[in-house]
Amino acid sequence: MQRIDYSLGDRVRMKKPHPCGSDVWEITRVGADIKIKCCGCGHIVMMSRQDFDKRIKKVITDEA
Repeated sequence: MQRIDYSLGDRVRMKKPHPCGSDVWEITRVGADIKIKCCGCGHIVMMSRQDFDKRIKKVITDEA
């Protein structure tokens, strides 16, 4: 499986939306674990990189 490198501040779209309705998250910590913050309500979640790789849909690029 291809390993994707993520960086702080990247915005990602997850497969399932958060209960607040947003499916966009911002990466706030990268390492063996990844911490993400919901862009809708500000909720913070920390998960293993393996779990994160399963749940991510795509990395969002700057949309002008």
